[in-house]
Amino acid sequence: MSSFSLGSKARAAGYRLRAFDTIGSTNTEALEAAAAGNAGGIWFVTRQQTAGRGRRGRQWTSPVGNLAATLLIVPDSDPTLAATLGFVAGVSMNRALSSILPGGVVKLGIDGADGLSGGKRARIALKWPNDVLADGAKLAGILLEAQKLNDGRHAIAIGFGVNAVAAPQGLPYPATSLVELGTTRSAEDIFEALSDAWVDTFALWQDGRGIADVLTQWRGAAAGIGAPVAVNQNGATVRGIFETIDDAGRLIVRVDDDSRIAITAGDVHFGATASARS
Repeated sequence: MSSFSLGSKARAAGYRLRAFDTIGSTNTEALEAAAAGNAGGIWFVTRQQTAGRGRRGRQWTSPVGNLAATLLIVPDSDPTLAATLGFVAGVSMNRALSSILPGGVVKLGIDGADGLSGGKRARIALKWPNDVLADGAKLAGILLEAQKLNDGRHAIAIGFGVNAVAAPQGLPYPATSLVELGTTRSAEDIFEALSDAWVDTFALWQDGRGIADVLTQWRGAAAGIGAPVAVNQNGATVRGIFETIDDAGRLIVRVDDDSRIAITAGDVHFGATASARS
């Protein structure tokens, strides 16, 4: 049986928990609960997810021992602001994993793609729009899904997937796990840290009014700012320098003519892939 528990801050803030040994998809479970009238403020968590999904309907592999967790909330904010909860999730995940991973300091300054901050390597970094990297390889992913309720509000399922014991194979990008990085901390440990980190970051968000403060923290933990970047969008590629994330959460790319392009969605690549010209 699973032994998940909320962190002390999450319990004090009134969050609830439903834990499963195995489940198809924590996001699906959360959205079904919302449709049935669940008011939110509840985590759905498991050590094995058999039908997980990522962005754009991609499969998310989650073998036994990895963490799959979804937080269901029904915010009172404007639906357009609800999309920025992805940045709240990213900052929360960065803080949780940095506390778990040896040497995983939380970055406080903006840096290049190598993850250096003040001469010290930060093992954990955020990759726009929804990945968490460790030593440059994908360690975790985040997926937001929304569902309109009968009262006009939107239920938001915020899904987190963390490679605790194993990373998927055969991907077009490097991936890693906590075990490969030298720690055997369990999915339960990660979840407890995440549930508390969420409380602090969500309080900063303030129903969307504090998104500027959240974005400041996200930029401070970002991978690749100031470095070459390539963004693939429906077969087209934008190449340039990753300049920043703007106040709307869009990735700003400075291209060859020194103009700036605001990107709202796409697959991001750094390093040699970003610099290559077709």
